Amino acid sequence: MRCGKPVRRREQEYCPDCRQTDSELTQGRSLWLHREPVSGAVYRFKYGNRRAWGRIFAGEMARVYGDQIRRWGIEVIIPVPLHRSRRRKRGFNQSEILAAELSRMTGIPVRDDVLFRIRKTVPQKKLGREGRKANLKNAFGVIRRWKPCRNVLLIDDIYTTGSTLERSAAVLKKAGVQNVYFLTISIGQGL
Repeated sequence: MRCGKPVRRREQEYCPDCRQTDSELTQGRSLWLHREPVSGAVYRFKYGNRRAWGRIFAGEMARVYGDQIRRWGIEVIIPVPLHRSRRRKRGFNQSEILAAELSRMTGIPVRDDVLFRIRKTVPQKKLGREGRKANLKNAFGVIRRWKPCRNVLLIDDIYTTGSTLERSAAVLKKAGVQNVYFLTISIGQGL
């Protein structure tokens, strides 16, 4: 199991998405399927300025996946970045809030200065699978002065097709990270 999406039969190791592509992600998990009431809560957290909900979501991540995080040997937590213009408009990055809270709960350091958006992209929710991949091409970078560690944990709010996490993982691996794991609040069931 790589992404944690539900599979139709127990003997299936990978979901249809993971079977179709080679992944830069080592493994990951999500708390819930992206459907009501979870999807509404995530959107209110993200777009309704419910920043305090980050502590609740991160608390669930720590409770449900704390042992898994230790087994993965995570050395640093990295939030998926927003482009500075989107961050300015929204006022915060929900992934940074989740990462900071999870760091506080697990004692694993968070680095929100390592991964950054090089260029502005259109919101992923408006695109299909191929559009999402193309939209994120050359969208991320890693600061040069960072000395990569072996195992990192990427934090994002929603896993739909995995395009954002895949692109983020690819640049982290290019910088020298060996294993990129992820946690999200919710996961879609495919486009």
